[in-house]
Amino acid sequence: MASGRDHPGVTGDRTRARYRRILRFAAYHLAVTWWFELFLPRIGLGALAARGRAVRLQRVARRFHGLAVHLGGLMIKVGQYLSSRLDVLPPEFTAELEGLQDEVPPVPFEQIVALAEAELGMPLSHAFASIEPVPVAAASLGQAHRARLTDAVAVDVGFVEVVVKVQRPGIQRIVDVDLAALRRVARWLSRVRAVASRVDMPALMEEFAQTSLEEIDYIHEAEAAERFAADVAGDERVGVPDVAWEYTTRRVLTLADVTAIKITDVDALRAAGIDPVDVAAVFAPVMFDQVFTRGFFHADPHPGNIFVTPNGEGWKLTFIDFGMMGEVSARLRSGLRRLMVAAAARDGKALVDSVREIGVLLPTADTAELERALTELFARFGGMGFAQLRDVDPREFRAFADEFGEMVRALPVQLPENFLLIVRAMSLTSGVCSALDPQFNLWDAVEPYAARLVRDERGHLLRDFASQALSLASTVARMPGRVDDLITRIDEGRVVLPDPRVERRVARLERFGRRILSAVLFAGLLIGGAVVRDGDAVFGVVLMWASVPAGLHAVFAGWFTWR
Repeated sequence: MASGRDHPGVTGDRTRARYRRILRFAAYHLAVTWWFELFLPRIGLGALAARGRAVRLQRVARRFHGLAVHLGGLMIKVGQYLSSRLDVLPPEFTAELEGLQDEVPPVPFEQIVALAEAELGMPLSHAFASIEPVPVAAASLGQAHRARLTDAVAVDVGFVEVVVKVQRPGIQRIVDVDLAALRRVARWLSRVRAVASRVDMPALMEEFAQTSLEEIDYIHEAEAAERFAADVAGDERVGVPDVAWEYTTRRVLTLADVTAIKITDVDALRAAGIDPVDVAAVFAPVMFDQVFTRGFFHADPHPGNIFVTPNGEGWKLTFIDFGMMGEVSARLRSGLRRLMVAAAARDGKALVDSVREIGVLLPTADTAELERALTELFARFGGMGFAQLRDVDPREFRAFADEFGEMVRALPVQLPENFLLIVRAMSLTSGVCSALDPQFNLWDAVEPYAARLVRDERGHLLRDFASQALSLASTVARMPGRVDDLITRIDEGRVVLPDPRVERRVARLERFGRRILSAVLFAGLLIGGAVVRDGDAVFGVVLMWASVPAGLHAVFAGWFTWR
């Protein structure tokens, strides 16, 4: 869709230029990375490549920051995502992107009115008594304006004050172009062995694409808001705005205006007689409940999306902006609960086991070093709040990162569906709680919650054990009858023993299966040796020689047995 009064041809030129610019940026920096990180170390100049690595990474991140701010669209979302990937990206890179905010100049109000009227099929004055021309928020995908419904409409929907969220004109075309460019970059990366061995880039890209497309579908957001409201119904700690469905489409969303005290505005909270420390103590378990108990959670709980709403003598947390929601399967939720229990117990081995269980670590991952790293981490920093961590000598953190950072980034990982959204939600939760309470201790928030989860897990285990015991008892109870029936059938001659010829054929099939296994083993060792020989000649030759016995068995074993 063309933006404003742009001619379609002009818009097409702009989107093609945008696509090419993203690809040029990616291609150039991938080539630079290949040169310094793969080629130079291969020819013995690894020390030279490592010397300027930190500066190079900062420069790349700084340039991407500039590109994202200039282009907007999904590029800002990509930058925010990269800044959270401390597990696979070095801190020199992520630190440069931490301050990237989804704030862009607003679209002229006249364009917003024109788009909203076209979507709703009526002049806005038929539904809205007034709309503020200055937006309360302007982001890369859309912007929001406060408004008042007409008296007649207000009677029907049940509220007067609303917020109208409207997509930026032309954003669908921009998102399509950005996704096409990012998919191509993902395909490039999937051909790099060092990347492909650790992350399924195309799958990760598709998950990002799905999340991005859901964010610009306001029907999806409205449905998510109602589902979230149904989940927290009866929870007096949480509030959700109502949806005005009559004035909501895929590109326009009208919600009750629930603006109150921004959750991190500690001065306003105190002025309202609300202790920020109490807010932190409620907010953390509210988020834990969403992720670990209900399995449907707000994945973007930054301070702008949560209000503290006074009601009578108390208050509640009111969530807004349901464009980015996450869902956790029952299996993943069980694994996350066990992970949380292990973290609360400072048990490094149990933590690694739970991470492997939820599918983050591939089965081939060697986790001995990771267990050692977590054990040392818990021994040194476990139980500390953020205020205490700030007093720790930065050199101690740096030494720990130097020792274990590369090891963690080298682990083969695969990210379950929605796992990145869980990481994002928990990271933002921690940040908000620390802003409310400088002495906030994440362990203190986790431990009582984890204790309840331990009780729940014990209940599940007891039920599983009882079920298995009942099944075993049933089998044992039926055993005498089955044995007696077998003896009776043998006495009556009703048990037919296998034909010797059938036994011989089965034996031949078993030998044939072993030959197939030998052939596969031969091919694997031979090809593996040929690949490895480039980097390690001795080990490659050893693998190739090791393939010989398997090959001989595959070829000659049948000569003597298959007749």
